[in-house]
Amino acid sequence: MIKRFAVIGGLVLSSALVNAQNFYTDAGNPETLCSADYQVSVRKEIVLPQVNGYNVYKADLHTHSVFSDGQVNSYFRVNEAWLDGMDIMAVTEHIEYRSFEDTFVKYTKNYHGGKYEKAVNNRIDRGATCSEEGIIVDLNYAVRESQNVAKNNGMLIIPGAEVTRDGRTVGHFNALFTTDNNLIYDPDPVQAVRNAKKQGALVMHNHPGWRKSSLDFTPTEAAIYNEGLVDGVEVANFHEFYPGIVDRARERKLFISANTDVHGAAAIDHGRSGFDRPMTFIFAKEKTLASVREALESRRTLAYAFGVVSGDEQLLKDLFASSMKVTVNRVGTQNVYLSVTNLSSVTYIVKKGDDNQVKIAPFHTASFTMRKTNPTLDLKVLNMYSSKDGHPVVSLTY
Repeated sequence: MIKRFAVIGGLVLSSALVNAQNFYTDAGNPETLCSADYQVSVRKEIVLPQVNGYNVYKADLHTHSVFSDGQVNSYFRVNEAWLDGMDIMAVTEHIEYRSFEDTFVKYTKNYHGGKYEKAVNNRIDRGATCSEEGIIVDLNYAVRESQNVAKNNGMLIIPGAEVTRDGRTVGHFNALFTTDNNLIYDPDPVQAVRNAKKQGALVMHNHPGWRKSSLDFTPTEAAIYNEGLVDGVEVANFHEFYPGIVDRARERKLFISANTDVHGAAAIDHGRSGFDRPMTFIFAKEKTLASVREALESRRTLAYAFGVVSGDEQLLKDLFASSMKVTVNRVGTQNVYLSVTNLSSVTYIVKKGDDNQVKIAPFHTASFTMRKTNPTLDLKVLNMYSSKDGHPVVSLTY
């Protein structure tokens, strides 16, 4: 009898839970109930303060779709970035490596007007010779597709392409703000980068430690750097972080970035890490190509990946200080009792003097006690990198 009562009680409880769910009647079919808890196209907002009069835009400057070797189409890629909180996305398909082109040509008769019977020169990234046909597909197509999708959600699309050669012996470089991707390819990767620069592109060195035993330059990388062709560099790419690149960016006056280099769905590639996807913080007046380009040229960028913010020391300090609200709770005989509230979506790990470190989560408040003789609260921000081993110390006034 007791067991039967338990079962019946369980059934009653389950029924109550089902009936308690929040449904609404579908607008087009009154016999269909829709779950009110199911949300479609709800964007995650990543809140950052204005810094020195600039808006801080979230950007992914390195992405791929099926138009090179990514696994999703442009519609998915752009909307995914918007849902993940990005404001800006660069379309940077591989010029020399377009692995899905065979499938397009085989199964889609109308691919690029139906004038191709086979994929041509779609795998020339590792030393293969480009035949006389050259690259016959339109390498600007993915940019146009992405721009059309972005019209609906306000994402800014930066046109670009990736010069792709063997990462172990040559290296990869993104050309950003390109005007015609069809004019970039050359058998000599250095000349390919020159071709991008001729049309006004900014060039970013991608994943400088990928497939290598150190951050040392390959001969081709050295030639491209020595000609002054490089404008920026990735300090983080996908799941890799290169602290030493923070120093390179400072010494060579390069903008710094962190990007997904996403090929599959970001929810699969990055969603299980517990962190936001890697992104570049761009400090610009407005979300336009001209304003964003000016910010990159002026090196007003920070890299954000795996909970770490990297880049120029002063810009790091300004971002942290702008994110914190300091409140004086009480002034005692000898001490001042403070509250520090994090008004941003970035978690900060800080340390005051020899005290234990404190984690200030987004929209949370930490308490600090200061001697009245100290005019500022000096915090070392441990998850900010201003150099390979350096963390900025920020002075907060109160």
